[in-house]
Amino acid sequence: MISLQKIKDILNDSRSESLEELAQEAARITRQYFGRAIVLYAPVYLSNFCSSHCTYCGFHSHNKIQRIKLTPEQYRKEMQVIYKQGIRNLLMLTGESYQHTPMEYLKEAARIASEYFQGISLEVHPMRIQEYKELFFAGVDGITIYQETYDRTRYAQVHLSGHKKDYDFRRKTSVRAAEGGMRQISLGILLGLSNIAEDLLELYTHLREMEKNYPGVEYSVSFPRLRTIKTQEFAHCDVDDIALTKIIALTRVLFPRVGINLSTRETPELRDHLLEIAVTRMSAGSNTSVGGYALLSEQEQDPQFDIKDERSVAEIIALLKSKDFDPVFTDWRRIENTA
Repeated sequence: MISLQKIKDILNDSRSESLEELAQEAARITRQYFGRAIVLYAPVYLSNFCSSHCTYCGFHSHNKIQRIKLTPEQYRKEMQVIYKQGIRNLLMLTGESYQHTPMEYLKEAARIASEYFQGISLEVHPMRIQEYKELFFAGVDGITIYQETYDRTRYAQVHLSGHKKDYDFRRKTSVRAAEGGMRQISLGILLGLSNIAEDLLELYTHLREMEKNYPGVEYSVSFPRLRTIKTQEFAHCDVDDIALTKIIALTRVLFPRVGINLSTRETPELRDHLLEIAVTRMSAGSNTSVGGYALLSEQEQDPQFDIKDERSVAEIIALLKSKDFDPVFTDWRRIENTA
C-alpha cells in the first residue's frame, strides 16, 4: 500500500516530466484493462428536501431554496428526456431526507426507471442492509456514497447537523450496501474540504478493505471538486487541474480494475484531456436541478452545483468517436434482481 509521504511527494512534485511519466503509465494500464470504452450516464434529481446541514452543498437544510419533490409522473417525464438522448445508465439523486424520500418512494422511482434504463444507481441517504436488499429487488444495481472527507475533525466542521453528521454510520454504508446485494459501489472524496493527501490515503484504505471483503462488487471512484452554486462560492477549492490529474492517474496505477468517474463539474477541455489518461465513466447532458430536464426553466432551477461542461449527449458521443473512443450506453442485459 502506498504511504502518506509518497502521496505527498507526488502531489508536491512540480516537474513536468514526473507528471508525464505518471500519466503515461496510467494510460497504459487503462487501455490494458478497459480498452477505449467510456461508459456514459446521466443524473436525475428526484428531490432537494434535506435534513442535513452540510456547509458546502446547495441543498443543505438551511439554504433558502425552493424545495421540490417530484411525483412519479414528473420524474417519468425527466427520465424520458434522458432516455431519448440515448443514455441507458441512470443515477438517481435526492437530498438526505428520510421523511420526504422514504423507501417506498425510492422503490417506485426504481421501478419506473427500470422501464427505460439498464443500469440504475442511487445517491441518497445511507441505509441499512435490509433496505438495500429491498432496493436491489426493486431494480437498483448500484450505490454512490462519498465520505466527502475522512478527517473526522474536518467532517464535524462541515456537517453541522442531521443524519449525515454521523461519520461512522456513513463510513460503513458501503459494507451494508454490499451485504444488501448491490453490484456496483462508487466511493469518493470531495476535493477542497480537507488535506488531499490524507484523504486520498484513507480513501485508498477504504477501497482496499472493500475489494478484499467483497470482491464480487464492481467499484468506481470519483474526485469531485467543490463548485460554485449559482455563482456563489460556498467553500473554496484550491485543487488545480494538475493536482486533479495526478490524483486520477495515481488512482489508476494503484487500482487497475476500478472505474474512474468524471462529472460535468469539470470543464470540457479538462474532461477531454483526462479521457486519454484514466477516466472510464462520464456523465453527459447533465442537469443538477430537480425538474431541470423537462419541468422547470433555467431561471426557476436551484442546482446542487454549477455545471462546467454543458455539451449535449450527442456532442459527447461525437467527441468520443473523433478520439477513437467507444461510447458505451449499456454493456450488459438487464435481468430481474432476485435472491
